[in-house]
Amino acid sequence: MTSASTTRISVERGVAAAVVLGFSALGTRHSALGASAVLGGDSLRLEVRPSALTLQVGDTARVTARVVNPLGAPVETRSLTFFSNANLSLEVDPSGHVLAVRPGQYRVMVVAMAGGATLRGQVPVSVPAPPISAVELAADAHQLLVGGSLRLRARVIDRLGVERADVPVRWATGEPRIASIDRQGYLTAHREGSVTVVASAGGVEVQRRYMAVKNPVASLELRAGRDTARTGDVVAFTAVARDARGAEVENVPVELSVNATPGYPVTYQQELERWRADSVERPIVPLAPAAEIDQRGRFVASKPGEFTVLAVAPGQVARQGITVVPRQLAGVVDLVGHGAVRHVETSDIWVWEGVDGRDYAVTGTRNGNGVAYFWDVTDPATPTLTDSVVVDARTVNAVKVSENKRTAVISREGASTRRNGIVILDVTDPRRVRIVAEYDDRLTGGVHSLFIYRDHVYAVNNLRRLDVINIENPARPYRTGVFELETPAHVLHDVWVVDGIAYVSYLYDGVVLLDVGNGMTGGSPSRPVRVAGYKYPVDINGETQFAAPAHATFPYRSPTGRFYVLVGDESYRIRKGNLPGSPPIEAAGYVHVIDFTDLKKPEEVARYEIPEAGSHNFWIAGDTLYLTYYNAGLRVVDLSGELKGNLYEQGREIAKYLPYDKDGLFANAPFTKVAQPYKGHIFLADVYSGLWAVRLRSQPRLTP
Repeated sequence: MTSASTTRISVERGVAAAVVLGFSALGTRHSALGASAVLGGDSLRLEVRPSALTLQVGDTARVTARVVNPLGAPVETRSLTFFSNANLSLEVDPSGHVLAVRPGQYRVMVVAMAGGATLRGQVPVSVPAPPISAVELAADAHQLLVGGSLRLRARVIDRLGVERADVPVRWATGEPRIASIDRQGYLTAHREGSVTVVASAGGVEVQRRYMAVKNPVASLELRAGRDTARTGDVVAFTAVARDARGAEVENVPVELSVNATPGYPVTYQQELERWRADSVERPIVPLAPAAEIDQRGRFVASKPGEFTVLAVAPGQVARQGITVVPRQLAGVVDLVGHGAVRHVETSDIWVWEGVDGRDYAVTGTRNGNGVAYFWDVTDPATPTLTDSVVVDARTVNAVKVSENKRTAVISREGASTRRNGIVILDVTDPRRVRIVAEYDDRLTGGVHSLFIYRDHVYAVNNLRRLDVINIENPARPYRTGVFELETPAHVLHDVWVVDGIAYVSYLYDGVVLLDVGNGMTGGSPSRPVRVAGYKYPVDINGETQFAAPAHATFPYRSPTGRFYVLVGDESYRIRKGNLPGSPPIEAAGYVHVIDFTDLKKPEEVARYEIPEAGSHNFWIAGDTLYLTYYNAGLRVVDLSGELKGNLYEQGREIAKYLPYDKDGLFANAPFTKVAQPYKGHIFLADVYSGLWAVRLRSQPRLTP
């Protein structure tokens, strides 16, 4: 392998999937190569050089390793592999080439097999943050009134153009007798006059002048949309400032807050004890606030009780009470049937009604022999295997069926020929599934995910690009369009298409919405047009986690008129437990709810987060979310009404189901990846135990 190329490693349960990228020749800014790190058995040692690395963002280096005997002589090595513990921040290819992508503390992991032993080593890598290049003060439309305060906001931008939340901002005023400012950016006016505010960070500063004027506010009124709500309901509060004549005063800074009195006592220790009763290994996290309100007046409570919303304007205070009652959702999920797959991991599921009127399902496999299974699920209590298809692949990660019920498409990764792509199947008779065509033109690097929409396959190509393939004639597929971001080191993971919009999950570059036939911008399958996008910040602990934000996306047009897009993370802890054949691991990450009602101004408004588990895929039917949460199984969540805050804490969870199987690939270890509601049942793909059919019953909702 030349120094002009490297391989991105995507670690998922310890399995490396390669995506070829380019970067410049090996750089020079790193520590000396003379030291060694030694780990291993009694008779053999693994020497890794250098012992540590310090790289700037964009720098490259090379890690080398060898196995030696007690005398220091080299020993023939059966295999030697290098990988990163944070692959999206520190790229490492299998031969030890390293590229620093993001600041942080990371590790290059080394695994060698020699003399019947497996030896492991590591090199700590420090990537310091780039210097600050600019500090920007956001404009404030409110007046600075004597006796009142304005909360100023500053954006700190580094040399790479990245906004930095880890760099503190220092505030000062040039005329403290007129106005003072605290360390949080609250500018308080003491008398009329002009004042200069200075914001500095990382050796860079910015100045702005403000005019403090006489306070005309004589009264403040606070209005509530209603005085009773359920947990999770969003209630609008409006503050109106008036002058001495009763006229409304515009541009008055009003700060909203809430005093919470929960309706039942719950101590921190009680909450921890409840968690320990459910699981022996839970993270210690603080309890969520009982209620919250933003500065636009949107209130939501996660606990029942009596709450008081306070509005503070210069010289005035107003308050309004609200009573919150429990949401009272009491669903139960019952087991209906199980199609066991216990010798290989299950990757995906798709359920459909066949042309013969019976119901069928197809499931994929991961780290297996390239097999896809077909089931008759007309009676969900007794899923019956009807056929299977074996293709040249390590993993069949995605399985989908077309709208006409006659064509299925499965993805391929890890083919022995290194020509992956997709396989098109005739499923007119699911008892005699037939391979119609294989398509790998410029798809040889592997297809991880795909979706079928109106006779086109939207394929995730090599974790880099979206390829659109026409299958109007399934025997003669051809490429009709492509889409790829231009950002460096981008990684595409998933695609879902609804109403002519493709929702493309680009991990660290966020979710991208493409017009592929919706009509809003004239986009089509041959010419996908970007119409919107959203990238949320991610806090990564490079020492312990593989993190994949914007891992999967699903749209939801709420009856309230809001257009939400749900985006799920996926993270794993990097440890020995990730290696094949070792005990199952716990995932992390949660679902972000993004309000795309205004496509030009998307806003993250809510989340669904289970502290001890991580999200994977989801499906929305009506106002109900069916969410697979890996080791937390299936979660069924109420999405009715406007969404805000942590839905998990608000009692919106209707029911849950964990598919325990004592004979599974790992005994009694749910690891659920996909859920699909279908004809009154919910079908699940569980990694360690196969296909499940369950049913949700009892779904009362209390109206206050």
